[in-house]
Amino acid sequence: MSWLQIRFEVSKGDADLLSEALESVGALAVTLQSAGSDNLFDQVDESPTLWETTALTALFPADTDPTTVTEWLAARLAPTKVPAWTAEVLVDQDWNRAWMDRFHPLRVGKRLWVCPSWHTPPELQAVNVILDPGMAFGTGTHPTTAMCLRWLDAADLQGKTVLDYGCGSGILAIAAVKLGARHAHAVDIDPQCLEVTRENAARNGVLDRLAISLARDWPSQQVDVLVANILAGPLIALAPRFAEYVRPGGALGLSGLLAPQAQECLAAYAAFFELQPPVVHDEWVMLSGIRKNR
Repeated sequence: MSWLQIRFEVSKGDADLLSEALESVGALAVTLQSAGSDNLFDQVDESPTLWETTALTALFPADTDPTTVTEWLAARLAPTKVPAWTAEVLVDQDWNRAWMDRFHPLRVGKRLWVCPSWHTPPELQAVNVILDPGMAFGTGTHPTTAMCLRWLDAADLQGKTVLDYGCGSGILAIAAVKLGARHAHAVDIDPQCLEVTRENAARNGVLDRLAISLARDWPSQQVDVLVANILAGPLIALAPRFAEYVRPGGALGLSGLLAPQAQECLAAYAAFFELQPPVVHDEWVMLSGIRKNR
């Protein structure tokens, strides 16, 4: 089987916008990597940034017309212009090799690594989450996921229960139990995400410590730690419910917010949580806090 690969080079300020637009016009996968000499994947800095020049590679079925794709993009991005692009057809073997070459072990925080299955973990004694890029959101490379992972890495999770609301690939729930949590609940509205989470949990040997369910089926209960990496609208709407889920003294971590959305989200949670100053990573924000006593 063959695939059409379209490659763009953009500034870091436009990378997220173009990535979302490509997915909206039918890209099967979008990957980001440095177009220069800097590299995010081996980043050990506690505050990594996007590359100044980012290469975006989008995968489409081989019979896709790249000109049609860029016309769709022009309509989605207007008035922003579509950046220069190149396209080529890859046979399946070539694509698999190119895809694998883009992903390397990623250090997040002080203890945690996220490693594709085809790489040997750089630090065997570290906390290693084995995770391959796939169809569910969450590989550790996006700023919102990276912030949540660093927050979990810095937390005392020993013996605690964790709720990962909007689990995607399950990366946050899996990391939590590997970092010491007694048990984690992985919840999402997408059944496909639950299947991916189940596969990733089994690969990491923690399936017996995860409860995986659709959000509508989750038996509401109190947890010690709640982390949610979803969109601003749901985060704001779910504030009263999340307050019920977190026990007094428990911890809350929220991401998926763009900087202009942070104040509204802070206001939604201020009545329930003692909130910390926002953490900002490029255009993205993470909020955290401790549940007030009732």
